[in-house]
Amino acid sequence: MSSETKSARQTILDTAQVIVGRKGFSAVGLNEILQAADVPKGSFYHYFNSKDAFGVVLLDTYFDNYVYGMEQLFNQPGLSHGAKLMRYWHCWIDNQTGCTDAGKCLAVKLGAEVSDLSEPMRLALQRGTSRTIALLAVAMQRGVADGSLLLQHRPQHLAQQLYALWLGASVMSKITRTPAPFDQALLLTRQLLGSPEHTDIHIDRGTGK
Repeated sequence: MSSETKSARQTILDTAQVIVGRKGFSAVGLNEILQAADVPKGSFYHYFNSKDAFGVVLLDTYFDNYVYGMEQLFNQPGLSHGAKLMRYWHCWIDNQTGCTDAGKCLAVKLGAEVSDLSEPMRLALQRGTSRTIALLAVAMQRGVADGSLLLQHRPQHLAQQLYALWLGASVMSKITRTPAPFDQALLLTRQLLGSPEHTDIHIDRGTGK
């Protein structure tokens, strides 16, 4: 694949993430994406076999970048792993409540929508969320090792519970149009992690999830 092809393909994906993050997948037509990306309509099928196949690549690419960001956060020096996990949840809140659509979580936006419509996209979501949960579990194990967390459950099980909790809080925040579900999720997360108050750090807006 030439650099030109990679650039055009990536432009489509980057443009689509913003639009799909705002409107969902089914409501967005290919014409809207291609016009915004300034890519000819006829060239779309040179890069993707179908809209469904495009959705799979969109999700796989999104989770590649998302997991990379998590790894960067969890590998930062100078903070306990408990503090890094609390920073992760604060970043989640900033991502869901911020004004920009560029970084919106596609797991939150598309989870319920596409899982019943597209089996390949459901599997892409399952792959991506499983990678996310696995990284959370590793961070929890490290938090126990450095003494910043005191867990009452196995890390893998707790990581699954907390990820589901935060997905639910994101949906409820949309329904209620208040941050209250995130406040409740943060409190419960702190309790489940056995995280001391000093690890519940606050960060600047715009850091991203």
